[in-house]
Amino acid sequence: MSHTSPADPVARAFEAERDRLRAIAYRMLGSHADAEDVVQEAWLRLAGQDEATIRNLAGWLTTVVGRISLDVLRSRQAHPEAHYDERVPELEVTADEGTALDDDVALADSVGLALHVVLESLGPGERLAFVLHDMFAVPFDEIGQILGRSAGATKMLASRARRKLRATGPPAAGRREQRQVVQAFLAAARHGDFEGLLRVLDPEVRVTVDTPDGVVIILGATKVAAGAQLSSGTAAQGRDVLVNGLPGVVAWREDGTPLSVFAFTIADGRIVGITAVTNPARLALMDLPDPG
Repeated sequence: MSHTSPADPVARAFEAERDRLRAIAYRMLGSHADAEDVVQEAWLRLAGQDEATIRNLAGWLTTVVGRISLDVLRSRQAHPEAHYDERVPELEVTADEGTALDDDVALADSVGLALHVVLESLGPGERLAFVLHDMFAVPFDEIGQILGRSAGATKMLASRARRKLRATGPPAAGRREQRQVVQAFLAAARHGDFEGLLRVLDPEVRVTVDTPDGVVIILGATKVAAGAQLSSGTAAQGRDVLVNGLPGVVAWREDGTPLSVFAFTIADGRIVGITAVTNPARLALMDLPDPG
């Protein structure tokens, strides 16, 4: 009598799909921990399903992972301050010598952080349509079934997402113009110029800060501008750097200990994302250039 359970071939088939499912969930959610949770939930749903009813396992699993990820994104929208266990990626800080020779290298290095930030700025439906179709070649009719929308409406969502993302491609303006946007932001923050801040912030800008009390998320230009005014005192003593290839600033206290690291993602001449670290424990572990 065979001891092989009927679940074994299903488990093997699931394991063959696991890496792809994890990649989809990570692109959707930007968090490795959340992606693992989604894939595990998909396995639990598969285990409770009569596999005879599943004609195309890969497609079924893609749909399930898409739906669970969509639920997570919608939950985040409703509670943006919660569920951000991994929102600040590893940051590599290098001196910004102001030369244009290494712009291509800097842009290549920045793609991961820039894409992460701009994907975060998309609505849940836009993000699902773009990630599944453009990154994983899932047909629009299948994505539409996940969203409860027609294939045409889903195609429009992906197109809208693509337009937003295209703005973060290799900018014709180059790093010098990006740095000018950052300098305008810092000058406006330093002078408490609320209108000046709004001019350089995208309306849907997202700020992610690793603080001593945990990760803080600030959404929208009005809230970000108000926060930048409050913290204007820290904007005066910084040095221009590159953070994962993006224009950034390191600030130090008068005693020489690091105060903060900021990285700016810019699209169409406006700041769409700011990633920052003010947590002294994390700053102490970072390889920072000397105060300039």
